[in-house]
Amino acid sequence: MSDENFAKGDKVSWRSHGRTVEGTVEEKITADTEAAGRTVRASEEEPQYRVRSDGSGRDAVHKPSALKKA
Repeated sequence: MSDENFAKGDKVSWRSHGRTVEGTVEEKITADTEAAGRTVRASEEEPQYRVRSDGSGRDAVHKPSALKKA
């Protein structure tokens, strides 16, 4: 588990298909749900974040360990 916490509106980056993508945190997910076209397994102890890519405008969901503050 990562100690990193992100808030809605934070600018972040992540690796996707061999390149670095930048975007914005849209929400913190703390329960199992459907997001970005897939089932997301999350909890208060192991949250995930829905992020929107600046380039494509698409949503993605990532664990905190995959994100870096931009």
